[in-house]
Amino acid sequence: MELPRGMKDFEKQENANIEHVRSHFKQLSNLYGFSFMDPSPIELLSVLETKSGPAIKDEIYYFKDKGDREIALRFDFTVGLTRYATSQKSMKLPAKLSSFGGVFRYDEPQKGRYRYFHQWDIEVYGKPNLESEAEIIEITSRLFDSLLLKDITIDINHRKLVESFINKTFDSVDSQLVGDMLRAVDKIQKKSKQEIIDEFKDRYNEKKLQQILEFSEIKGTIVEVEKLFDTITLDSDSWNSLKALFDSLENRGVSNIRINFGIVRGLDYYSGMVFEVFDKNSSLGALAGGGRYDELTKAFGREDIGATGVAGGVERIILTMQEQNVIAESTQQRIAVMYINDEMQKVAISIASLLRLNNIPADIDLAGRNLKKQMESAREAKLAIIVGPHELEEGNVLLRDMEDGKEGTISLEKLTEDPKSILN
Repeated sequence: MELPRGMKDFEKQENANIEHVRSHFKQLSNLYGFSFMDPSPIELLSVLETKSGPAIKDEIYYFKDKGDREIALRFDFTVGLTRYATSQKSMKLPAKLSSFGGVFRYDEPQKGRYRYFHQWDIEVYGKPNLESEAEIIEITSRLFDSLLLKDITIDINHRKLVESFINKTFDSVDSQLVGDMLRAVDKIQKKSKQEIIDEFKDRYNEKKLQQILEFSEIKGTIVEVEKLFDTITLDSDSWNSLKALFDSLENRGVSNIRINFGIVRGLDYYSGMVFEVFDKNSSLGALAGGGRYDELTKAFGREDIGATGVAGGVERIILTMQEQNVIAESTQQRIAVMYINDEMQKVAISIASLLRLNNIPADIDLAGRNLKKQMESAREAKLAIIVGPHELEEGNVLLRDMEDGKEGTISLEKLTEDPKSILN
């Protein structure tokens, strides 16, 4: 029996890593005042098409249900959260929502992403303003800090700035042209410049296309970019918006940011600031990405609110943690309760139940195996309590450190009165 292509089972360690990221994300989500929710895993196909158009069918799982309705599995959280937020007419604004869970995409499986994978997501809905954008970027930076990841950079850009440069270069305001050039720029991280030129040169002036691609390679701080490029020629509103965003982030203590004119995000609904997160020393690609997407709330019928948000790929982040040799810290110390013989089993079970009642993770052999086999099964435990007849006669049990092998005794009376004393 095999799984469908692109699917996998998530075993113990993988689940532990996912829960590690989830724990850090939920803690930050709460610190920053985001309301955690889980939007429906199934949407009407028409709702998903609102975000990405009919072509999205090629990238998602969709089917007809028993009521002959066209439905689809969620491929991200932005659609569900935006559907929810735009439908809540009385919701207090700005509304801050967050989610974490599994999503489905019918993409070609790749390293760090199967067709079912996990995402974290945060969104702010309300009147568009710079501080909402800054807060989204700030919490994103803090999440990677809390996971102890190093050499993380957040590349920021503004879609309207790039669009205005394209229009100026081609001396045109053709929407088809702008869309094609944005797609060309979006490919710069995955393909060589020549490959992109070859793909588009039959439709567009090669020299002007070259100018767009050279522009997309500019990156650095505000000061560095202004030395590399005459920013006076750029759309002033967009450039000033980026400068103000950098000022806000500096005020918030976020320093791992830079301008990157090659970041445009491929989806058409982005309407302003966009950003992506990278490990500078990894080839995995973007670990998270987001920006302002007021066009999506409008598509859902709400002209009065805007939105900005970010989503990150959990499995890809875990791969980055492994590359950087960042080990997920253990949040629990497990205790293995063992027994010398069958007569001691009842007392051992009672002790295990006592520990669990006091929220101490405890394991005990259920198969009646000998002590040697119990020891072999307890490799993940920090400590072992061993119930033996000699110690039990004296009202004690043996306490063994499973890491260094040191042993001592603890009285049953003390264990009963203060179960957590064994962890001290």
